[in-house]
Amino acid sequence: MKMYLNCKKILQSAELWTFYKLKFILMKQNIKIICTIGPATFKKEKINQLKKLNIDLFRINLSHTKISNLKKRIKNLQNSKINNICIDTEGAQVRTTVLPKKFIKKNKIVIFNKKLKNKGNSIGLYPNFNFSKLKVKDLTSIGFESLKLKILKIKKNALKTIVVNEGYIESNAGVHFNRNIKLNGVTKKDVEAIAIAKKLKVNNFALSFANNKNDVINFRKLIGQKSNLISKIESAQAVKNLNDIIKNSDEILIDRGDLSRYVPIEKIPIVQMLILKKANLKKKKCYVATNLLESMVKKSQPTRAESNDIFSTLDKGADGLVLAAETAKGKYPIECVKFIIKCIKTYKHFKKHHKSIRLD
Repeated sequence: MKMYLNCKKILQSAELWTFYKLKFILMKQNIKIICTIGPATFKKEKINQLKKLNIDLFRINLSHTKISNLKKRIKNLQNSKINNICIDTEGAQVRTTVLPKKFIKKNKIVIFNKKLKNKGNSIGLYPNFNFSKLKVKDLTSIGFESLKLKILKIKKNALKTIVVNEGYIESNAGVHFNRNIKLNGVTKKDVEAIAIAKKLKVNNFALSFANNKNDVINFRKLIGQKSNLISKIESAQAVKNLNDIIKNSDEILIDRGDLSRYVPIEKIPIVQMLILKKANLKKKKCYVATNLLESMVKKSQPTRAESNDIFSTLDKGADGLVLAAETAKGKYPIECVKFIIKCIKTYKHFKKHHKSIRLD
């Protein structure tokens, strides 16, 4: 037996009902899905499956792609007649160099160096920056594995630290200091990757850690006027300079993962809502990324919290949803996309009809 829920009765307030009808009039009709390509989706079979699901943009993350493999990755997509490709840069972010993933215990001494060498307890960082901007007793966090360290000693080319919160460290992990460190908007690798991509007719580029207007303007010069420029909001500086960034960008992407290092996690929903509102007012498309379906990296079914998050994100004005780890390294990349499609369909149906929704 088909079951229906009378939504209009639940929305008892006439004012609230009028508000929801107005929201439908303003509702985004073309909600995009952006998929990140990685080890879980490199094979032609998976790429073709994603293509059949009408993915709007195929994202290549330079933070996890060797420059020597980039041309091959782009060609693999193009050989499947996929041209809607986006190159996502490393951007202004300190990272670890290439090293095997390992667990570091509490009270362990770790030395960070500028020589890009990993040996024993010494780990290389790039790009180079002035260590003198840091202070003894400053805390730093690495990646998303809760690894935190305290600075004990600062030298010209090395930082001596001690682990205060144990966790994992791996290649190209973001290293976050609680100081304002000035870095170039793009890395040497980014510049090289953009040149390769442009030769292959790629015209979508995402600027990671777009912190201010100048970062965006300089990136525009690099990719060209005809390319689509997506600025990623993932730092406190970006939020502070949001109006200028939106004005000089074609589209906006909210990366909630890195943003949560600078903004308390309980405030992320508010900041996300405000960014979406500002982008909507400026008529710039705005996408949302990170942890949309994180549970499905390992499990075949999403959580109720994830389903609710997706609906809420769309309802706040998102123009699209970005799958990262879910389709790059997860066990169920195709299932993730299919669930996102279901969520978008359900959301659109509800906003259009309101009166009832099937519960089966």
